[in-house]
Amino acid sequence: MIIVTGAAGFIGSCLVSKLNQEGFKDIIIVDDFSDPKKMKNLEGKIYSQKIHRDEFVQWLRDNQRLVQFVFHLGARTDTAELNKEIFDKLNLNYSKDIWNVCIEFGLPLVYASSAATYGLGEFGYDDNEEVIEKLKPLNPYGDSKNDFDKWAIKQEKKPYLWIGLKFFNVYGPNEFHKSRMASVIMHSYNQIQEKRLVKLFRSHNPNYKDGEQLRDFVYVKDVVEVCYFFLHHRKDSGIYNLGSGKARTFLDLVTNTFLALGKEPNIEFIDTPIDIRDKYQYYTEANMSKLKAIGYSKPFHSLEEGVKDYVQNYLVGNKYY
Repeated sequence: MIIVTGAAGFIGSCLVSKLNQEGFKDIIIVDDFSDPKKMKNLEGKIYSQKIHRDEFVQWLRDNQRLVQFVFHLGARTDTAELNKEIFDKLNLNYSKDIWNVCIEFGLPLVYASSAATYGLGEFGYDDNEEVIEKLKPLNPYGDSKNDFDKWAIKQEKKPYLWIGLKFFNVYGPNEFHKSRMASVIMHSYNQIQEKRLVKLFRSHNPNYKDGEQLRDFVYVKDVVEVCYFFLHHRKDSGIYNLGSGKARTFLDLVTNTFLALGKEPNIEFIDTPIDIRDKYQYYTEANMSKLKAIGYSKPFHSLEEGVKDYVQNYLVGNKYY
């Protein structure tokens, strides 16, 4: 039996699909299942039982003998949310509870951290656990993820396998429910369909031209492949970056979205809003050497490959993975 928290969400539902493809059907899915838009992510998926997130920790205690593995991907991910209490409850303390149950009953744990922990990148983008204490996230969401990472590495008692994955800019199918928090590709696709043009933030940094701000965009199918790798690679505990390892520009991203639709690029630049301008990241790129050093060798989708697959096979026709 495999647990997936956040199973109705973007990455969680894609992981359930990956597990189904690999023949795993005894899956316990955990989430708040009240959003009908998210429930579409679960249509056609095979699983044993749905557990509400509020009941899960006790359920895990009661059923731990049946559990093989825990993927904890559930979290509040809204970077614009400013209520620290929400993040303390859903991201920090809830994760601590799951961690402690995994220790108590000898369960392996993979949990979702985030590249938001890196802030403006003052200390680089290396998944070096010695640097985690120094990191300065830019919002309460990033703080909550970094707070848990800091707490985890300080614990004397840890699950026999524990893996924290710092997701970079993940894009791909099953994010229709995310509205403003969806990837730039999905927003670009919608703008192209509605207005035949895409608006991007202008650069306010003299070192970067308009549209040449850089991000590490990683396709969700690659993210779930790495999660699946740790289901079998039950050693080398620690915190790992999970990006493509290659920074690309927003111009690249949007141009490829147009090309996937067979249209000529039509891009307009607008000012970055004042309230986020000082906290805007101009560059992120995951150093992926740590993951590769423990034996992960599958190639990642290039931006061109990922965008084409996402647009043509999922966004067109509103299809799910």
